Amino acid sequence: MIKLFIFDLDGVITSTSIEHFEAWRRVIKERFNVYVEDEIEEFTKGVSRMDSLNIILKAYNLDAITEEEKLVLATKKNEMYKEMISHFDKNNIFEGIIELFDFLKNQNIFIALGSASKNGPSIIESLGIKEYFDYVVDPSNLNSKPSPDIFNKAMNYFNLKPTECVGVEDAVSGVKSIKSASMYAIGIGDSVQLKQANRVFEKIIDIDYAYLKKVIEE
Repeated sequence: MIKLFIFDLDGVITSTSIEHFEAWRRVIKERFNVYVEDEIEEFTKGVSRMDSLNIILKAYNLDAITEEEKLVLATKKNEMYKEMISHFDKNNIFEGIIELFDFLKNQNIFIALGSASKNGPSIIESLGIKEYFDYVVDPSNLNSKPSPDIFNKAMNYFNLKPTECVGVEDAVSGVKSIKSASMYAIGIGDSVQLKQANRVFEKIIDIDYAYLKKVIEE
């Protein structure tokens, strides 16, 4: 029986990917006068800030800079990103997410946030949904997705087994992370890209509650 749902943040609960990528684009343009192309964005989804930076730098052969320089770029990007999302409120929550949280609470299911973003706690507070979460994973010092670390940390907090947990993700790296943790994976987005998930829905609002109840009770 399922006892815990672990949610990614960006692309599942709200959308901050545009702001994330635009902040990276501006920082890289300012520092190197290089324009980061749209196709790079998919590779940066679901991974940590430093891993995202390394992916972008490597893609454009800019990775010869020092670790200190990388930290400066990552810090600047995060400051820019936080400014971009400073206006976020409950209106930025995806349609259907509150209904899903209410459904899970009525089923006595724990809810955890399993985001690679260190900004996760402040974002869910801005969105007005902090009270729904029984636990928020601190991604500091954890390996980035597709490592299972983030999902395992949530599971271990509740002293549960993988078979008692469901992960919800929109990124390929996130789904791989869930499957690496031997948990049930629900993908949100493109069914071809997220083919490793046990079940994929295009949007949160499309989730079939009869199906969900069956997954929980099995």
